[in-house]
Amino acid sequence: MGFLDSILGRSRPPEPDLDVLFAVPQAALSLQTDGFIVTGSGSVCFRDAEGNADDIVMAEAEKLITSSPGSTVTRSEDRFGFHWLTVTRTDNDVSGLVTDLHAVNSSLADAGFGHSLLCSTVSFTTPSHQPLALVYLYKRGTFYPFAPDGDQRRDNALELQVRGLVGEDVPVEPDLTKWLAIWGAPGLA
Repeated sequence: MGFLDSILGRSRPPEPDLDVLFAVPQAALSLQTDGFIVTGSGSVCFRDAEGNADDIVMAEAEKLITSSPGSTVTRSEDRFGFHWLTVTRTDNDVSGLVTDLHAVNSSLADAGFGHSLLCSTVSFTTPSHQPLALVYLYKRGTFYPFAPDGDQRRDNALELQVRGLVGEDVPVEPDLTKWLAIWGAPGLA
């Protein structure tokens, strides 16, 4: 923060802690002991920047990820105009998936687009085959569970149950109002 920023009372948002994603494999183990299943899919959501500089970074990240066997990458845009880069691993290896997601995040952050990162997701299914995601909020540095249940509804009881299961493994967002619905996110339909 610069001198003028401090005088005028402006503050910069904290830089995202991308390395906290490496705690997800332990959370996945905790979920698996309760019957949750790793889907092998995860996504990075970001705001598109003007021009094609971020497109070049995304193309390089895609090339890096797809060079390992069993990994595929798809890009999509949601109805709100946010961009999603989804990584799917056929081996359902959570550690490898997290490494791939970290590579995407790091590529964007290293190229100066860290402020465009919104969230990352790692997808699971419940024992009753309902979709579930652990969502990492970059601006907060915390995770929360998101469990869509039907048409624009959430399974709040399941989300609170998952919070209890992974609370020792990952930093869980304490403010429930920050547990945002990410309707239409890849891997959660």
